[in-house]
Amino acid sequence: MDEERIAAMPIFAGLTGAERVSVAAAAGELTVDAGTELTREGDFGHGFFAIEDGTADVVRDGALVAQLGPGDVFGEIALVASGRRTASVVATSPMRLITLFKRDLWALEEQMPTFSVALRETVLRRLEDPVGA
Repeated sequence: MDEERIAAMPIFAGLTGAERVSVAAAAGELTVDAGTELTREGDFGHGFFAIEDGTADVVRDGALVAQLGPGDVFGEIALVASGRRTASVVATSPMRLITLFKRDLWALEEQMPTFSVALRETVLRRLEDPVGA
């Protein structure tokens, strides 16, 4: 993966060039069609997603609670806090995503304090807002 694609994502904004290269080496890419269920509420979480292109709905208990687009991330709560998905995320358009498996995310957190802080702030913000993404 190209380091410049990582640099374009707000969650990685505080990283050094070398740290972005490390993220790029661990990251994968996923392209999906509209209607694809990317996460299912209640399932165990194994991946983290950053949206490069496209949009998705966040659904909790059958209700739409948020809409996501380029620059947004999801999947972090299950990997960092709960183990299970707190919501379903469904693509509402074709999407291109940057992905990290949980083992890679955990390793990056250990190696990069700036990323760890940004990630955990995202988790806390979402856990404090019961209707947010």
